Amino acid sequence: MSEIAGADKKIAAGICGILLGGLGIHKFILGYTGAGLVMLLVSILSLGFLAWVMSIIGLIEGIIYLCKSDEDFVATYVDNRKTWF
Repeated sequence: MSEIAGADKKIAAGICGILLGGLGIHKFILGYTGAGLVMLLVSILSLGFLAWVMSIIGLIEGIIYLCKSDEDFVATYVDNRKTWF
């Protein structure tokens, strides 16, 4: 995968993680369908009671994504497929 495509995913996943973290949208952007479904289902099936936990996880992950250099982000989350944090 090219460096530019990884950088585009970094920005999109970071912003979605911060703003929509409870829904797991940032996981779907990175291609982590299973992790995204876990976050989405926890938020929905708990009737919103645990959505705040998923939102905090998404906020933390979004900040981590945006703070990493493009090369480090691609190596960690695109090439090595690190799912959580």
